[in-house]
Amino acid sequence: MNILVVMPFKQKHKKLMQENFPNENFIYERNPSKDLVTSADVIIGNVKTDLLKFATNLKLLQLNSAGTDGYCDESIFPKNAVLTNATGAYGLALSEYMLAVLMAMQKKLYKYHDNQKQNLWHDEGEVTSICNSVILVVGLGDIGGNFAKKVKALGARVIGIKRRIIDKPEYVDELGTLDNLKEYLPKVDVVVNILPGTKATYHLFDKDKFALMKDKAFFVNAGRGNAVVEDDLIEAVESGHLAGAAVDVTEIEPLPKESRMWQVENIHITPHTAGQYHLAATHDNIVNIAKENLSRLLTGKDLINQVDFTTGYKK
Repeated sequence: MNILVVMPFKQKHKKLMQENFPNENFIYERNPSKDLVTSADVIIGNVKTDLLKFATNLKLLQLNSAGTDGYCDESIFPKNAVLTNATGAYGLALSEYMLAVLMAMQKKLYKYHDNQKQNLWHDEGEVTSICNSVILVVGLGDIGGNFAKKVKALGARVIGIKRRIIDKPEYVDELGTLDNLKEYLPKVDVVVNILPGTKATYHLFDKDKFALMKDKAFFVNAGRGNAVVEDDLIEAVESGHLAGAAVDVTEIEPLPKESRMWQVENIHITPHTAGQYHLAATHDNIVNIAKENLSRLLTGKDLINQVDFTTGYKK
């Protein structure tokens, strides 16, 4: 079986695969040709979608991301292949990022950092706390669940939003669906979005949603940039209605240099780096998910993290 790996693999990851699958042919190429894609039985990593039309022998595409943007188009995806994602790999990294930026905003650490660069010793006044705050986690999957556990442990009241309500986890106090979003927004001190990019989430957070949020609430987006109408977020922060926002994702990436968002005080931007491979554990998790699915494919077992093309989520 030809296994084309288009994501970064460290030497230890290559050794792991060779030891577990000694009879398979692994090809490591970050920018594969159409001929390599055609010869592949399995692709590990987010291959460019315009190459999928050449993947005529593909049985499995294992994404290195939890998001599936661009891959759930049945008109381009190989008919006999299965799509799986990396759900479960990013919970630690993304939840720590969201906790870090939220606390930095609450404790005004960004302001003090700016003051330091100006040699300015100045008290910025009152701060807020996670303890006794109400936090809405929009997207209570692996990442949202990890974050919810952390803020619950710090004394927050946590409300979660999921696509389907089955059982309420013990680390949330209330659980609803997107139908409850407008009901929840006026009640919470913090809104954290970790939803994937789908038709249902496109521009979900707009002027009306921000207007419903509490005065001086915080907003964090680590899901997808197209879930937010950026001009509406800018207006909500510039007006002082929201105390601050932190975004790791933007609608256009890289964020254009001419975007107003760069210069808005109290909007804090990171260049989609909360996840990726910056935390070694995340990289290892993705490789282990790929290893598990390769093993299952070779032994005829059901694959984990299969993607529902209708929703873009793991089934």
